[in-house]
Amino acid sequence: MFKITFVGVLSFILVIYCISYGQEVPYTQQDRERLVRVETKVEEGNKAINQRFDDFNKRLDDTNQRINDLRDEMSALRTFMLWGFGILFGGIGGLITIVIWDRRTAISPVIRKNEELQEQERAVEKILREYAKVEPKLADILKAMNF
Repeated sequence: MFKITFVGVLSFILVIYCISYGQEVPYTQQDRERLVRVETKVEEGNKAINQRFDDFNKRLDDTNQRINDLRDEMSALRTFMLWGFGILFGGIGGLITIVIWDRRTAISPVIRKNEELQEQERAVEKILREYAKVEPKLADILKAMNF
């Protein structure tokens, strides 16, 4: 009977390997035509993919341009708003300044008039006290009034 050894198996594999590579594979006209068709389909697919990439790049460029335009518009709007708020707050500050100045100028005559009236009141008090020293009835009235 046959004894299977490692060398025997290795020899069998080596013989089959040599036989399989030793034969020529026939390359027919049909194989060539098939290969040409496959190549044309691959080229058409590559062209379609390249066209899609080009279209995508164009849309991406357009989108980037729109984003840049919007960024410029936002910058202009931001500048306009800052100027507008600056003018608005400057006007409010000016108005508050005018109101405070007007109040001071309106109150200063009142303060002077009040000081004059206080001086007149002190003068009248002084006159009444001096006269009360001479007139006892007036002194009694002033004492009753806690004056």
